[in-house]
Amino acid sequence: DPHMKELFPSGDADTKSEEERSEAAFTFCKNIIDRTAPHAAAYKPNAAFFEAIGPNLGVTCLRRVIASIPDGIPTLLDVKRGDIGSTAQAYAEACYDDPNGVNADGVTLSPLMGWDSVAPFITGTYSDKGAFVLCKTSNPGSNDLLALQLGSDGALFEKIANLAQTWSNRAIEESSSDGAGSEPPRLGLVVGATDPDALSKARAAAGPDVWILAPGVGAQGGDLDAACRAGLNHKGTGMLIPVSRGISRAQDPGAKAKELKEGINAARQAVMDSAVSCRANEDVGVAIESYQKEFLEFSLEQGVLRFGSFVLKSGRTSPYFFNAGLFASGASLFKLGRAYAASIMSSKELTDSDGNVIFDVIFGPAYKGISLGAVVCAALYNDHGVDVGFAYDRKEAKDHGEGGKLVGAEMKGKRILVVDDVISAGTAIRQSHGMLTEIGAIPVGVSIALDRAEKRSLDDPVSAVQAVARDLGIPVVSIVSLPQLEGLLRNDPSYGEDVLKQVKEYRSQYGV
Repeated sequence: DPHMKELFPSGDADTKSEEERSEAAFTFCKNIIDRTAPHAAAYKPNAAFFEAIGPNLGVTCLRRVIASIPDGIPTLLDVKRGDIGSTAQAYAEACYDDPNGVNADGVTLSPLMGWDSVAPFITGTYSDKGAFVLCKTSNPGSNDLLALQLGSDGALFEKIANLAQTWSNRAIEESSSDGAGSEPPRLGLVVGATDPDALSKARAAAGPDVWILAPGVGAQGGDLDAACRAGLNHKGTGMLIPVSRGISRAQDPGAKAKELKEGINAARQAVMDSAVSCRANEDVGVAIESYQKEFLEFSLEQGVLRFGSFVLKSGRTSPYFFNAGLFASGASLFKLGRAYAASIMSSKELTDSDGNVIFDVIFGPAYKGISLGAVVCAALYNDHGVDVGFAYDRKEAKDHGEGGKLVGAEMKGKRILVVDDVISAGTAIRQSHGMLTEIGAIPVGVSIALDRAEKRSLDDPVSAVQAVARDLGIPVVSIVSLPQLEGLLRNDPSYGEDVLKQVKEYRSQYGV
């Protein structure tokens, strides 16, 4: 941002001609671009500072700056437009067109006039563009409106965050592009890095795929690590962190940009490391929560979990076997639902910082997931006062009555938690994710009973659960996993040393 006070520190900017101001602004920006390009993911010029240069050369200077950015680095034009109809269309043309506009790749927008004000920037001719809508900005006054509570929808900014995915899906539907070989148009959010709690809630409301532009690191006091922990998705991506004065006023802008890049990448790695669950802990027993201990003991009583020698579909011989189909009575299903609910409410991935769930609907994929989803939904309400919707699918479409393959709560635009018993290869979960995304729903997580936490093969060091979490970018939370099973055996000698030894050896050989 070419502040006149930085360009002319002696305070004589008003005495300079428009041409002098324009050249000074271009030189200032070009110097920063040249020194930071090896480290920059994008550039975000603020149109206001260029417009202030003067009516004749200000926008021309902005266009020169954008043209000087190396190919392959996108430009996000910070204009915060917000209007409808032909006015919004004209704004889009001014931002995007070449040569009559400034040729930006994306823009910032105000969403408060609704979909009509956003659509011209990401549909039709501009279906290959992107935009970030103001969600929870870093200025203190943003609380006057954006923090207003909307009842069950949370704060206004959380509603906006949820709409980002809904509107992105709508943009795909209304785009004139055939989509061949191109990415679908998407919306991101502007959430201040100075408010990690808002970042966390916005991420939860928007889901893992929406990008967040998080200004405020550096001169405004935002903490980089805290912002990344709150705003990154489970893949360690999904955030753009703009830094202006922290770089432009540095003695060496290039070195400062490199330092910030390395700090961001370190924070990303920390998030990815924490997202990988059920790591082997060979020397120390894994802590077991009371609901996990009760679930394991109950599963053993019901014959759902058994010890012995079992040949799995993979060809491995396992010392234990889990068959959730044997939860086949009212009492067992009741207890099963309570265990799922406890694991969900104990999960940092499926609840926000206030302990509220981050999903609106539980989806149970046919067939086993239907009963599981129903009992989990009921247990969440009974045990925790959490009332969410429930939906499921049919294997075959119904051609009478309400018709179709989907039954239950409306899912379009809603955040969805998928409930199943186990993940073997992950095929069913991936199919559910694809179907949900196709109808405009927002998958935000998966809840399962048991995570075997074992490598898919000796050449593949990740488990089926980890692969699903990695590939789909959503957390997978289990009631128990192989480390908890070993912990139960370690803490209760009544199961016998031989069983513990067999499970430890199996985990040592195949565990992730």
